[in-house]
Amino acid sequence: MKRESELYGPVKALLQRQGYEVKGEVGKADLVARRGDEAPVIVELKLKISLTLFHQAVARLALSDLVYIAVPRPAGPQARRALKDNLALCRRLGLGFITVREDGVTEVLCDPGSALPRRNPKARARLLRDFDRLRGDPNDGGATRYGIVTGYRQDALRCAAYLAEHGAGKGSVVAKAVGVKPATRIMAENHYGWFERVDKGIYALTQAGRAGLVHWAESWEE
Repeated sequence: MKRESELYGPVKALLQRQGYEVKGEVGKADLVARRGDEAPVIVELKLKISLTLFHQAVARLALSDLVYIAVPRPAGPQARRALKDNLALCRRLGLGFITVREDGVTEVLCDPGSALPRRNPKARARLLRDFDRLRGDPNDGGATRYGIVTGYRQDALRCAAYLAEHGAGKGSVVAKAVGVKPATRIMAENHYGWFERVDKGIYALTQAGRAGLVHWAESWEE
């Protein structure tokens, strides 16, 4: 779709099927629909999701609780992910969300209403585990020169520091020495390319691992 007017017809037809009288460009609203003495339905039509669109839609909530945004139905995996995120935002803001396909088929993804997002206890528990695992505050709310410091990376750095000082070692010995219980798994996974297995259960440090210790020198000790 190249023009917002191409969205108007399908959305108007959707509302007319529900018994609404529909008019376009009423005041500052792109579309207004009325049905008897009910609160009016207001729809903001845009060719893509933007912060401006959400600003406009939220402003229309001063006129009616029944405010929708309507955009072309996106295609592609990234677009679908963005669609999911924007749908969650609409629900958070109390807005309705309509998509229109190229063939004019409309889909109401959510209706207006104040609905708080559902809590995810598992995700919160994972967040708190990550918090407790991270030693110190190495990220200062952002990224270091080489990226984000995670608890996993800090554990890998502790294993790497032990190997750098003591040479190749058995996973269980490294785990006990540095206080990292999953040391064997971390070295076996070798996510950063820092370790190599030299014998059964025994690991050594690679050149990449030595470089990692230099790059992340201030990131793993409190």
